Amino acid sequence: MAITAQMVKELRETTGAGMMDAKKALTENDGNMEAAVDWLRTKGLAKAAKKADRIAAEGLVAVAVDGGKGVAVEVNSETDFVAKNADFQNMVRGIAQTALNVGSVEALRDADLGGKPVSEVVTDAVAKIGEKMELRRMASVEGDSVVSYVHNAAAEGMGKIGVLVALKGNNPEIGKQIAMHIAATSPASLSEADLDPALVEREKNVLTEQARESGKPDAVIEKMITGRMAKFFEEVTLLGQKFVINPDVTVAQAAKDAGVEVLGFVRMGVGEGIEKKEEDFAAEVAKTLGGN
Repeated sequence: MAITAQMVKELRETTGAGMMDAKKALTENDGNMEAAVDWLRTKGLAKAAKKADRIAAEGLVAVAVDGGKGVAVEVNSETDFVAKNADFQNMVRGIAQTALNVGSVEALRDADLGGKPVSEVVTDAVAKIGEKMELRRMASVEGDSVVSYVHNAAAEGMGKIGVLVALKGNNPEIGKQIAMHIAATSPASLSEADLDPALVEREKNVLTEQARESGKPDAVIEKMITGRMAKFFEEVTLLGQKFVINPDVTVAQAAKDAGVEVLGFVRMGVGEGIEKKEEDFAAEVAKTLGGN
């Protein structure tokens, strides 16, 4: 049976074996996928077998900046232990640097890192470290200058929360302060114009129903809704938020006073949006030690 590149890729993703080992396993077993998995296991090469169905919701967010461009990447692992692993950290750092030269996570997976595609580097790490890992996403911003900040840093430039702030102008001090503000408040968008229309509509509907329950005249209800929506925009948009460092001014005003303008931002937290399995710590340790 002819062994295709897709078959090799599938076996590698399932087992974490190296490319040549995966190809040999398929060749030795006439393309039978299950038999090839067993062959790799008997040879001790399927170090990441049975990892594919696990949830990888831990890991690291790394940021990298080069002049007027900044990128953030999230690489997930199954446990927080791996985030402290030097090999994992070095891989994530390399992926973040590589991301500076591409425009999407898909392109990043195919980009070269040390002579191999990033996707292959990750697969090799799965086999070496023994946990499911995944390059989940990347985001970038551009401006005259970009400032980065990492909250709960595990190593230089990486941690649980990564923030990038793109500025028109250059003021690293205010940029860092705004980045820390973003880490703390997690704004939904830069401004009202950037908000998801569905989010705005949903909030307006809720506020409308609340106002109607007051039993007040329609004209009064309309004013109530207008006022409450203005408060909502102030709370969820970065430029409209009260600046954490000086609540007497908005972030937009603080930036203006510092001689810059905020053009965009990225706030990326590890595991955001991933449904995690509930498991107590003792069970997690037992699983890790057991190698399952």
